[in-house]
Formats: sequence, C-alpha cells, structure tokens
Amino acid sequence: MSRRRFIALSVVLDALVVNGAIVLAYLIRFGGEIPSFNFAAYAVLWPFITVIYLVAGYVFGLYEPERAKSPWEVVRGVAMAAATGTVATAALAFFSSTRAASFSRLAMVIAFALQVVLLVAWRLLALKLTPIRWPEQRVLIVGTGPVAHELAEELQRRSEWGHRVVGLLTRDGEGRTASGEGALPVLGKMTDAAKVVAEHEVNRVIITSPVNLREVIEELALGNETGVRVEVIPELYEIFIGTVDSTVSDIPLMELTRPTTPGWFLVLKRILDVVFALVLLVLLSPVLLFAALGVLITMGRPVFFTQERVGKDMRRFKVIKFRTMVRDAEQSTGPVLAEENDPRITPFGRLLRRYRIDELPQLLNILKGDMSFVGPRPERPFFVEQYVDEIAGYRERFKAKPGATGLAQVSGSYATTPERKLKFDLIYMYHQNLLMDLQILAETVRVVLNGRGAR
Repeated sequence: MSRRRFIALSVVLDALVVNGAIVLAYLIRFGGEIPSFNFAAYAVLWPFITVIYLVAGYVFGLYEPERAKSPWEVVRGVAMAAATGTVATAALAFFSSTRAASFSRLAMVIAFALQVVLLVAWRLLALKLTPIRWPEQRVLIVGTGPVAHELAEELQRRSEWGHRVVGLLTRDGEGRTASGEGALPVLGKMTDAAKVVAEHEVNRVIITSPVNLREVIEELALGNETGVRVEVIPELYEIFIGTVDSTVSDIPLMELTRPTTPGWFLVLKRILDVVFALVLLVLLSPVLLFAALGVLITMGRPVFFTQERVGKDMRRFKVIKFRTMVRDAEQSTGPVLAEENDPRITPFGRLLRRYRIDELPQLLNILKGDMSFVGPRPERPFFVEQYVDEIAGYRERFKAKPGATGLAQVSGSYATTPERKLKFDLIYMYHQNLLMDLQILAETVRVVLNGRGAR
C-alpha cells in the first residue's frame, strides 16, 4: 500500500469508526435500543464531531505513518486523539443549542473505549497485512563536509521510508570513496551533476551549501534534468529571501523546484479562459471579419496561417493566426524569427501586427485548451530544440501552459533575446496569480493601442 493511499484510507476509516463506535455505545448503554431523546444531540452534531476527531488525529500524527515506529506509538497516538475528541465533543454539546444532558455520559465513556480498540486494531492489522510502501527517493548529496555526512547518515536511518542516498558530489572530485564505516561513494564533481543524476536515476538533489547552488542548478538545467527535486541547506541570506519547506532531523531544507502553481488556481484560470474567450469571440466578431476580408483582398488565400508550436510538457499543437506575410515566406530560408521591419510582412499584415489583430484567432486555441490568455509565448519546435541545448533552464518554461500574451511580451521589446524572455517567463511562472494576470492583460491592451513592439 502506498503512503498516499494509506493516509486516504485512514481518514475514511477513522470517520466511519468514530461514528460507528458512538452508535454502538448507545446500543450497549440502552440495551439494544436508542432513545430518540438521548440520540438527538449526536444526530445533529455528528458532522462537527467527525471533523473534531479527524483534526485530533492529525494533531497526534495518525496520518503520518512514519511517526508510528512501534505498536505502542500507534496506541499512544490513538488514545490521545480519541481522548481529545471525546472532551471536545462534550464541550461542543454543552455550548450548543442541544442540551448537554441528552448526551449519555456512560455512552461517551463506552464510545471512547470502543474507538481506541477499533482504531488501533484496524491500523495494526493494515500495517501487518499490507506494509506501507513509501515512494523511493534516490538522493544525491552535493558536498562532502560534516553537514553532508550528517545529512546522509540521517537519510540512511530513514531508509524504511524510501530514502536511498546514492552518493556524494564534491567540488574537485578527488577520492572516489568517502572514508568511514558505511561510507557513501563520491560519484564525481559538481560539474558532473547532470550525468550522475541520469546514470543513477536520481530524483532528489540536496545541495549542502548555497555557494555551490548556481553551478549545480545550471549543470542540471543544461543537462535537461529539470524534473529533479532540488533542495538547498540555506544560510541566513537564503532564509531572508525564501521559506524553509522541510527538515531532516534538525537540518532545514529549502526546495527550489516546488510546483509553480497550485491546482485550484489552474482550474480557476481554465474556467476564466473559456468564459472570456467565448465573450471576446462574440464582441470582436466585426474585427475578425474585417481582418479576414483584408487578408483575402490584399494577399489572397489562405486567410489563416497555422504553425506548429510547443506547449506545456513539450506537447506540440497548431497555433492559428491571420496571415501577415507573403505566401511561402520561409521556403528559401527555412525557419527564421520575425524581425523589426521584416520585408516578408505585407503592408496590411503590418497593420494587423501593429495592433495584434493577427493574434485574435488564438482565442480558438484558448478554447481548445492548448493555450491560456497569459503565459509564456509558445515557440516553434525548430527554435525550441536549439534553445534547450544552448540556454540553461529553457526546458523549465514548458511546465506552464503557453499564453497569447505574457510578461516577456509586455516587459521587453519585440526582438529581445530568448535568454531575456526566459527570465520574464520564469518570473511569471513562479509568482503568477490572478492580479498579475490582470496587470499583464491591462498592459497588453496599452501596448496594443500604442502599437509598441510590433513592426
């Protein structure tokens, strides 16, 4: 059984056991019958009682399996949680509109005993029949100093929780094996980080000194190992500018690769994308008709231009735009980035680009789910392959859905470098919120009306 499933099962079974024990206690107390007068308080308050017990279980570690090192630890945690839940339930009944006297005191005592027995029993049985399997974490430690060895020893003591320390990296790479009993191998230098991560299937890298941070991060990024969880043991400066995410024993760790956005935000953003895309398609239909007729009259067919782009998780899709260039603009040159005063752009196409009208068909891409209103602009596969090899961290931008506009588009010039665009993309990805999206959209409108950045 995986750790996550065990926790979910614990919450569901605890809720059922807690309430079942109370009902059973009433049956025992009143000889197989439940007087409505005595049971009325529970019937009204059972949802609140369930929450109280689950919160108490959380407080006393019932949903952290790694804290239960022995049956006694399970008994102790359950007893404390059940006692807290019983006292809190009595207080809730006393201060509620339901009369406290309707809660049978003897029934509550019996319920407490039943809860302890049943909660302990199912846990010990589940742990015996289906041992919990923690997801394996293959850890690479960067550094060979005292803190690195202390961290490695602590993680090795937690091997039953899935931790596997594969080895260490050092600055100079000297000495292929660290000394001491149960020592770990020194797998190479810090500049070998990407190679070691790939060879040993590492999914977690812990950097023991911020001094080595940039060197390792850039090496992993250039090696396309951006899916690895990277943490650093922070000094005071890093704590001032970030937050400590976890600890190993008494060693603080700051995660550098946390998810860019919570799931609820992505759901909300998707709903808003669909709603506003539909509204804009209706409101801007005269503009869309004008642009389509203008392209048809001045440039002929095709009116629309589709081009393969790379989206979230490196998935490819077809972006839709109004055609602004001469037909077969790249037939002789191959893929080329558009430039200011690009001779391939027609006069009417330049008008469309100036006010970003050529981008309006991308509302269909937004409805389809390939794009969002705000995000990193999608790039062509030819250039993506080039930038991934040349620019550290470029693959990171594909963790987010691409956008019709973005922070890079409203903060820099049209022809700014890919490296500078990446910095703006990453700033947006790791700090995005609805207010930032609104600010970018408002700035986009201002840029469009001024005609800035499109030639």
